[in-house]
Amino acid sequence: MADERPAEIWCLGDLVGYGPRPNECCDWVAERASVCLAGNHDLGVLGTIEIDDFSPDAAAAALWTRRTLSGRAGAYLRALEPVAHRAGVGLYHASPLDPVWHYVLGSADALASLAQADTPLVLVGHTHVPTLASDGVFRWGVDLDGVEVALDGPLLINPGSVGQPRDGDPRAAWLLLDLGERLATFRRTPYPVAETQEEIRREGLPDALAERLAHGA
Repeated sequence: MADERPAEIWCLGDLVGYGPRPNECCDWVAERASVCLAGNHDLGVLGTIEIDDFSPDAAAAALWTRRTLSGRAGAYLRALEPVAHRAGVGLYHASPLDPVWHYVLGSADALASLAQADTPLVLVGHTHVPTLASDGVFRWGVDLDGVEVALDGPLLINPGSVGQPRDGDPRAAWLLLDLGERLATFRRTPYPVAETQEEIRREGLPDALAERLAHGA
């Protein structure tokens, strides 16, 4: 991604809640991102929403992160919202139907989200899986790597997850968006998974959170 020199970086939420460096993640995003959303795990760590619906491992990680979060990182997260807009683009952590919790898992979810949105391009996160959806099209998963998409109609796109992808590919997933050329490109970038796993285990976080990184699951 560093080689692309993007004019702006947009983050769709869940900065914290699973990994071993919540403060560093918040500092990095605060310094570089033009837009950042609050995800359900960010809100769970802050106590803004209950973590009763989290998996046991996610809940344990959220509680650890609460204890670890610096005052500066906490203040940054508290200032975030789960929705934002740029010209012609709606950004939602989850979806326009519920920006915190709704999962876009199929064509019906995507079409309902597009119908609810007031922009032709909708960007979502939450599932940790790259997704491309429009009227008559629903694709998701690792097969989107490298796919270029013309922004010529109502579209819902999920870039996937940088820190914890869940489509069977452990590489960081992200989207290169060129609004001038009306083009979006799905990208993947390797990162040192083993190093992150070691840090997760050293901090005493659930081992399953380390193990899943190797499998993109």
